[in-house]
Amino acid sequence: MTSPFAFVSGALDRAAPLRSDPNIASDPRARTMVFWRGKLLTADGGTPLWVPLDHPALKDANEPPVFLGLRPAGPAFASELTQWSPPEDATTIGEFTDRSQQIHPAWPEARLVELRAMMPELDALDGECAAVGRALLGWHASHRFCARCGHASQPDTGGWVRKCPQCSAQHFPRTDPVVIMAITHGDRLLLGRGTTWPDRMYSLLAGFVEPGETIESAVRREVLEESAVQVGSVRYVTCQPWPFPMSLMFGCQGEAVSEAITIDPLELADARWLSRSEVQSMLAGTHPDIAPSRPGTIANALITAWAEDRLGDASAWRN
Repeated sequence: MTSPFAFVSGALDRAAPLRSDPNIASDPRARTMVFWRGKLLTADGGTPLWVPLDHPALKDANEPPVFLGLRPAGPAFASELTQWSPPEDATTIGEFTDRSQQIHPAWPEARLVELRAMMPELDALDGECAAVGRALLGWHASHRFCARCGHASQPDTGGWVRKCPQCSAQHFPRTDPVVIMAITHGDRLLLGRGTTWPDRMYSLLAGFVEPGETIESAVRREVLEESAVQVGSVRYVTCQPWPFPMSLMFGCQGEAVSEAITIDPLELADARWLSRSEVQSMLAGTHPDIAPSRPGTIANALITAWAEDRLGDASAWRN
């Protein structure tokens, strides 16, 4: 059974014992994914380009490639071209919807593509490698200094640790837990729109789990804070690694015990209840006010499952 969304783990052999092997990068089969500002180098806009570790363009990486694990083709790595700058204007790069594609002179036939745009095309192995690579590289970029003493830290153990040469502290990659929830009230589903989102884009409400908080409590708190809707029973459904930058999305279903909506304008531009037929028209692209949700996301999978009345079917989900 295939997963209903991207980045599901399990296809990649993470080969943790090899992370400390100094010879793993010398394997002639070793290849690396290439990232730039979180974008992935692709052969055709949908297939990652795997590059030999001795490629001269990798000189633009500030740090050694991180070891992802083993593919059937050999050791897999990820590299970030930190020092490269494209010749074109890059002011729109990093916006919520970035459809621009950059061309690196070393790979004139390839394209650097926003990873979100590739989700539906990635197979399970490439998707997992891309998620691991992007999250790890993002963590390295934001954790270059020791949190204990402030000294510059250094990558170690294949990129899965940063060590401080000053105080010997070790720092490990983090994953931020996030809840995303299909909140229902009878035969209606609650959708909201973020304040910075494109017009007509709506999705499920979501938010970070706070310290000392359960997933169920986070669902109730986030929905109440953002929409003033009170939630009763909550159940976990499935999860999705989300490397933007380094989260794990816990998909849940919750039953609302109140109906009135009062949005927090700092969090939401709008929130509304949609009937099942309205959600079906949204997914079909025929709703007059709301665009279809993005394929490959856990939000789209949960919304689609609810619209098809199979959200409670455990066999529909693969972790």
